[in-house]
Amino acid sequence: MPELSARSVVKHLTSNNAVWLGLLCASALLTAAYTCVTPFAPFAVIAAAALSRRDALLLMGALWLVNQTVGFAWLHYPWTATTFAWGIAIAAAVMSGTLSARSTIERLSACRSSVQVLAAFLVAFAVYELALYSAALLVLGGSGAFTLHIIVEVLFINAVSLLGLLALSELAGVLRRAGRRPEIAPADFA
Repeated sequence: MPELSARSVVKHLTSNNAVWLGLLCASALLTAAYTCVTPFAPFAVIAAAALSRRDALLLMGALWLVNQTVGFAWLHYPWTATTFAWGIAIAAAVMSGTLSARSTIERLSACRSSVQVLAAFLVAFAVYELALYSAALLVLGGSGAFTLHIIVEVLFINAVSLLGLLALSELAGVLRRAGRRPEIAPADFA
């Protein structure tokens, strides 16, 4: 398989708006499945690699909104000032992680796509977690949720989710290529 940039690895996702709707649905399912651990870092990497800065931030804002909607509507998050403040902190962390992923991909544009994606993922994850930890430590409380065991568990969930999103991206590309008619060169009729 020829080496591609991180942008082209996930380019087939941008060619179909139904796939973006699928990502929103996947976010909702992951929010429900993992309760308070929506894997935003993998989505940030995909968005940063495939979209303009503006569109990546819009998509991540939509994913955050889905996360909050699932949390309040189905998971019965309490309607308290602290819960709303955590929602705002999560939104800020999501946007920071997305911008960091995009910056990482741009800085590593000369590298292999696998290096770009891995580095963007690690940076997005670290920025997201550090932003949340800072909010917990400085303002909101709850820094006890940031033990090494919990961070490793959250990293694992994010890594598995990234692999799943990349696999779906590859599947979308295969299906798209399979749906195309092969081009017939004039020499084939000679």
